[in-house]
Amino acid sequence: MFALPDFHTLFVLLLTCFALFLFTREKLPLEASGLTILIVLVLTFQIFPHPSGRLPPQAFLSGFGHQALITICSLMMLGKAMETTGALQPLASALAGAWKRNRHLASLLTLIMAGVLSSFVNTTPIVIMLLPMLMGVAVRNKLAPSSVLMPVGLAVLLGGMSTTIGTSTNLLVVAIAADLGAVQFNMFDYTLPVVIVASFGMLYLWLIAPRLLPERTAPLSDALPRVFNAMLHIHDDSVACGQSFAKCLALTNNALRVDRIERGEGLFVAKLPSVVLQAGDRLAVRDTPERLKEFEKQIGATLHDVTGTADMETPAGAVPEQEQLAEIVVTGSSILHNSTLAATRFAQRTGLLPLALHRAGESGGEDTTGHIGLQPLRAGDVVLVQGTQKQIDQLKRLKMALVLDGTTDLPRTHRSSWALAIMIAVVGAAALNLLPIAVSALAGVGLMLATRCLTWKDAGAALHPPVIVIIVTSLALGIALTETGAATLIAQGFLAAVSGLPTPLILSCLMLVLSVLTSIVSNNAAGVIGTPIAIQIANELGVSPEPFVLAVIFGANMSYATPFGYQTNLLIMAAGGYRFSDFLRAGGPLVLITWLGFSIVLPLLYDL
Repeated sequence: MFALPDFHTLFVLLLTCFALFLFTREKLPLEASGLTILIVLVLTFQIFPHPSGRLPPQAFLSGFGHQALITICSLMMLGKAMETTGALQPLASALAGAWKRNRHLASLLTLIMAGVLSSFVNTTPIVIMLLPMLMGVAVRNKLAPSSVLMPVGLAVLLGGMSTTIGTSTNLLVVAIAADLGAVQFNMFDYTLPVVIVASFGMLYLWLIAPRLLPERTAPLSDALPRVFNAMLHIHDDSVACGQSFAKCLALTNNALRVDRIERGEGLFVAKLPSVVLQAGDRLAVRDTPERLKEFEKQIGATLHDVTGTADMETPAGAVPEQEQLAEIVVTGSSILHNSTLAATRFAQRTGLLPLALHRAGESGGEDTTGHIGLQPLRAGDVVLVQGTQKQIDQLKRLKMALVLDGTTDLPRTHRSSWALAIMIAVVGAAALNLLPIAVSALAGVGLMLATRCLTWKDAGAALHPPVIVIIVTSLALGIALTETGAATLIAQGFLAAVSGLPTPLILSCLMLVLSVLTSIVSNNAAGVIGTPIAIQIANELGVSPEPFVLAVIFGANMSYATPFGYQTNLLIMAAGGYRFSDFLRAGGPLVLITWLGFSIVLPLLYDL
């Protein structure tokens, strides 16, 4: 029999559903959704106090000081230090050499190395380290980059499941399970089931997944350039200035395809052959980088607004032949994310000219109205820039975005050995139970700063506001679900739906629900919300909660089937020119393999 929920229980259930809905809204920033839910939760319990007195509004803010959040932030900063010092670059160089000798074997080694590294280091620096190398390998070996990048990206996620510090989801779920007194996991306590199942997953990624992926337009391949949205700015000295639109097209042998003509602020001019182009007009075009530069020469226009770059420092004697085109991708940790090139003073700070924009997940089909510098950017967007090699190298040091040129090595400094030694010490201290992971990670950040492997600026840049807010919000929802009895109600409803099934199948169903949920919302949200429910299910069944907590960890980490399942998926999507369907095509079978594998392995290991 189900007890009727009281006001607070019903409110938490509805708020959880509303939170899951908000987390699926692509146009709404994740941090805005999380903060909204947190504010509603705190205000409601402030205005309508819980009768038990156990849930003061301040309890929902405890996530800001939770050891799991502190650990995750520390590990993000440690990963940033590994990235900026180039501590992992020798491994990438060794892999590049292996690809020259034996391409087939090297692909397996790359998958295994990516999986092993992700067990100890944040996934983002691993992907950033491997992307340029893999793009260069694909071009040199005349391979489709789309057949190489996604398998490695999924291998990173697969390996991240194997330790308590492999992903932020692991840390959160383990911490919550310990807080609720259900089970205490050490670093390698569940490595064995992951190794067993991941072995089959790696074989799939090595032998089958590349065959399932179609060839896609690669952003770094000379043979397969990406299509960009751009604006050709007409000036007083442009050949096309004062000419009719028809004569302007004739200057390009009618190869130029103009989507629209913009004049002034918000004014669009009809594309009539007789329309005379004026100084200040902007032609919205869509083409490859090489063709865009050719059109720029033919009609005497510029792909950038000269009035917006007047205060830039231009190297004396610089000529166009001395400059290069580069493609940069906006990452979740970049200051460009959810901002604009103008607001961040990108051109002034880097000396690079932004020329065109390609939206994440688009094939050049999304309109760009007005100046490129005023377009809001999001993770995965690719910006075409022009400048000298020195300026491009400077951009890498500024870490405003990921440069996907495939030719220049990642930064490597004399401090790389220090960074590597500190990271090994952090992991070793936690693995040997000499220090809690929160303590060893925090101490590691201090050592990175003391040895100058990490600067305060880089430390701040490593912290992702969306990740922090969603973690705090998820922890608050987890507390509310547990203390109001909402988790018990959901667990009872789940058990009623699967009544009559053996315990192993109930475990499998729970994991399947989490794997679907994590493809729709944040994996951290899925893990934190699912943990108290899983523990309550185990209590209702009278079995050990350990395999059910692991079912949450593994299910919430199965972020393989959508590009939005995990932040590194967006980087892979932008670099490989993938479509949404490609993740479902290659990641869907991996979800099935891991779900079935854990559904068999967990009951065997835990005698269910």
